[in-house]
Amino acid sequence: MRLLDHKKHLLTLFCSPNPHGSTRMLLDAFTNEFKDKDEWVLSEIDTYQLNPRPCMGCGACAKKEACQFQDLDAFDKELRRSDLLVVASPVYNASFPAPMKALLDRTQRYFEARFSLGIKPPVKKSRKAVLLLAMGKEEDFPVEVTVHQLERSFSVMNTQLCGCAVWGGTDLGRRNLGTAQQKAKALALEILSGT
Repeated sequence: MRLLDHKKHLLTLFCSPNPHGSTRMLLDAFTNEFKDKDEWVLSEIDTYQLNPRPCMGCGACAKKEACQFQDLDAFDKELRRSDLLVVASPVYNASFPAPMKALLDRTQRYFEARFSLGIKPPVKKSRKAVLLLAMGKEEDFPVEVTVHQLERSFSVMNTQLCGCAVWGGTDLGRRNLGTAQQKAKALALEILSGT
């Protein structure tokens, strides 16, 4: 276990109900660059299997650094030890699928820790993040929406979004897959090189 403490941790939030679809192909192009690197440990949370409860707006996290529900405690632990967070998602109605939306709503616990409890920063360890999106159409608006949602949550999670790779036009088949995979791979190599 001690050897793992010296390794860097890449945590993926996989947000697709299809484990072998477009989102997975884009994610694999990114994570393949890390798999043979001894200094990295990769872990993945499937948001559909996690199935986060929605935020109830109960205010419990404004009184104590925790949530009244424990279903995201394992995510919180993984987040706090991660060095790199990857959000890999399809686009549903110009945004994330429901499980990821619920998870983002539940990041209220970090806002409350910061602004109600005065914990600065609420998540001590900083990390970079990457967004990988697969979407049926080729358009900018869903990218703007998802980036904005992540940056709002990341602002209290000591997390910086440093890049995005988009596979637009999945409704047309694999026409744009190669370009999207190249962008994902380039993001991975940029992070690995430390630039």
